[in-house]
Amino acid sequence: MVNEFVFAPDSDLLTLPRLKYAFFSAILLITLVLVRGAVQAQTPAEPSPITVTPSPMETVQPSPSESPYVVDGVRDTMAYSVGRSLRINGTVKDGAIALGGDVIIQGNVEGDVAAIGGSVIQMGGARIGGDVMVVGGAYRHADEKPLRREGAQTIMYAGYEQELRNIMRNPTDLLAPTWSAAYLGFRLLAILFWFVVSLALTAAMPGTISRGIERLQLNSLRVAVIGFVGALVIGVLVPSLHYLPFAIGLILGLMALLLILIAGLFGRVIIYAATGRWLQRKFLKAGRNSESVALLLGTSFWIILSSLPYVWPFVVAVVLVTSLGLALTARYRVGWRRQEA
Repeated sequence: MVNEFVFAPDSDLLTLPRLKYAFFSAILLITLVLVRGAVQAQTPAEPSPITVTPSPMETVQPSPSESPYVVDGVRDTMAYSVGRSLRINGTVKDGAIALGGDVIIQGNVEGDVAAIGGSVIQMGGARIGGDVMVVGGAYRHADEKPLRREGAQTIMYAGYEQELRNIMRNPTDLLAPTWSAAYLGFRLLAILFWFVVSLALTAAMPGTISRGIERLQLNSLRVAVIGFVGALVIGVLVPSLHYLPFAIGLILGLMALLLILIAGLFGRVIIYAATGRWLQRKFLKAGRNSESVALLLGTSFWIILSSLPYVWPFVVAVVLVTSLGLALTARYRVGWRRQEA
């Protein structure tokens, strides 16, 4: 019996094997990069051995224009391909994964099989010994009852197949987004969204925002260093959670996620407000300063800066690190002010 679903709620993600852990990490990374909302998926109404039922045999054939990486014979390590499909004619003992292509199995895979931006295609007589995981594609097989291990699972995230395939095959496109009317519209929408959020938080908690701006102006280097150390700690902590008991790992993971969300929200607003005030002092006449204008200037400045090709990853990193520093230093109010002469 093969279990098949969109996501396994009972699975302990902190104890997954190496391929599964990397697979779910890739899902998280791609979701953050795309920022396209939740993907749409289908769950079968009743247990079935397949997610997508190919009627004619031709539907499980790979595209003739593909030039896949072929694995023949016996391979003890994991088989993988980046930017093209992966065809397995022999035996792979440690799983297989394709990024930006299909996994075409004509032989035997004893471990798990995963595809991001492609499909898993199981030809007639082929065998998969582990689970099947697909993002942006489908699981197809030629046999009515595919050769699978008893109790094996199929995990699918449907949607955005072409986008994911393009990203995996041309990763530099992420650094140089295509300028179009839709892209400019999204950028303008981002400016409007963060301007409204900044106005709301500044009106609701003016003292918190003002103290954050003061810390940032008095000692921005210390804030950045603390934020950088905090980012390193979180980066080391998250991959280490699977060594801890599930309950402790879950609590620590939620705490780290909450810290990132709070820092990303309040830190951005503080950075936008501080930048807007600095721009007002530099380019606007004295006596015409306005908090709303400062927020609009700061928001527009950082959104435009984060839209520039090949520059935006560094801008996002700077904002994230500074935001973490502001969140981690929020409790220390004494000692941040300059000593009066």
